[in-house]
Amino acid sequence: MSQQSPGPRQIPVVVLAGFLGSGKTTLLNHLLHRSGGTRVGAIVNDFGAIEIDAMAVAGALGDSTVSLGNGCLCCAVDASELDVYLERLARPSTGIDVIVIEASGLAEPQELVRMLLASEHPGIVYGGLVEVVDAAEFDGTRAKHPEIDRHLALADLVVVNKLDRAADGGRVLGLVRELADRAAVVPATYGRIDPEFLFDCRPSEERIGQLSFDDLHEHTGDGDDHDGNDHGGDNHGGHHAHLHTGYDSLSFVSEQPLDPRRLMGFLDSRSEGLYRIKGYVDFGPHDAANRYAVHAVGPFLRFYPEPWADVDVDADTRLTQLVLIGSGIDSDALAKDLEGCRSDAPHTADEHGMWGVLRYVQDPDGQDPDGPGPDDLPA
Repeated sequence: MSQQSPGPRQIPVVVLAGFLGSGKTTLLNHLLHRSGGTRVGAIVNDFGAIEIDAMAVAGALGDSTVSLGNGCLCCAVDASELDVYLERLARPSTGIDVIVIEASGLAEPQELVRMLLASEHPGIVYGGLVEVVDAAEFDGTRAKHPEIDRHLALADLVVVNKLDRAADGGRVLGLVRELADRAAVVPATYGRIDPEFLFDCRPSEERIGQLSFDDLHEHTGDGDDHDGNDHGGDNHGGHHAHLHTGYDSLSFVSEQPLDPRRLMGFLDSRSEGLYRIKGYVDFGPHDAANRYAVHAVGPFLRFYPEPWADVDVDADTRLTQLVLIGSGIDSDALAKDLEGCRSDAPHTADEHGMWGVLRYVQDPDGQDPDGPGPDDLPA
């Protein structure tokens, strides 16, 4: 069973949400300054006519910013209009690797996720919902905005920010983990999380002829330690402590092909806190012509068949190579589970074995016939 490659890799679009003052802009600026040469495009949505957040990131992004003021993105545009903004950032000429939508503090993240999953733009793919929580004000925010419980349950990654200011940060962190269902929960101060949680950092040398965000950061001398926390946050000058990443990663390599049924069983039951899975899978005789690139974020999953003929390897060095990233994951147990996905009969194939995988391969018209869609979100 052979599949044709669906075309160029899609750009992941990450939704960055959280109530007013949680630290979204600080986190976005941190990601820009620590991008490792990755080019980040942003759609910044302020609530109000003066676009403070857009101005905060404009120096780093320049023409890679789409700014939407005076209203919530989830109410102001529909999926087709959002595609117009995504088109501007996803053009090959921009060289952008990842797009971040920073929602206003009053936006409804569920609607933004619905719009992305309903997008008909072939050049983008859903990159996950990141919810930022102010640990110091969590109880008050929850009392004023009880819908935060629903937002946390929907999130793929929760950043519990400002833990240094919370009198009982441990209790807040534990409560958020209870409310966040299966999401990865990461503690942070000053919005410092490792960018690898959200996107692949590329060496700056790959961007010859372009000014990377890291270069821009060095030339201007402006550090993310001086960024405010959203609307009117403080200065943190001089705080050059290590990143509060709170994440774990696992690398898995197999020279033996994986059994597609077993791998789908692993993916369908993936553990709590496992946020991202990326890499390539060799299914051996189940599809000898292609390897399968994997993109998984939270419950979202997609495979991309790529001809082995286009890869600089020979038949004796075809490998499965996966990286798993999460918070509080049991790396030993995950490695054991992946070991169990190896094929017992690497030279024979069940003719129906790939059906589970092919459900998550985008068809040529840009639709996922059986994959997650906007109607799969909770009401």
